[in-house]
Amino acid sequence: MSEQDETLEAIRRKKREELQQTTSGEQSATEPADAPSEPIHIEGPDHFQEFTSKYDVVLADFYADWCGPCKMLEPIVEELAVETDAAMAKVDVDANQALAQQYQVQGVPTMVLFGQGEVAERIVGVRDKEDLQRLIERVQR
Repeated sequence: MSEQDETLEAIRRKKREELQQTTSGEQSATEPADAPSEPIHIEGPDHFQEFTSKYDVVLADFYADWCGPCKMLEPIVEELAVETDAAMAKVDVDANQALAQQYQVQGVPTMVLFGQGEVAERIVGVRDKEDLQRLIERVQR
């Protein structure tokens, strides 16, 4: 394992511990939750609502398993989960058609960036990591 891999693994381990503390109720209700270090797969509208309201900044990746560009975007989203304070949500449009319709997803990949639970930006198509980082940073301010 390279030094970079070890560093990423240490970050992931720390984030997992923080997430476990959050889910066990050890964190103050007024303090924002630390974002998970990996994308979280959304299991329905209630889960999505809970997720977007729990974290200050959320990048929701609306994708489909059959979508080639979505597969190209996947490692970028995984890296952003580790490297930024934003939470990453993965929303399968085939399994969550109501959510896709609610957020007017007409093609995949579509990403919706939330700040404080509100839609801040919509991104259609693949973007490079640096573009997405800039958008996240802008919403975090």
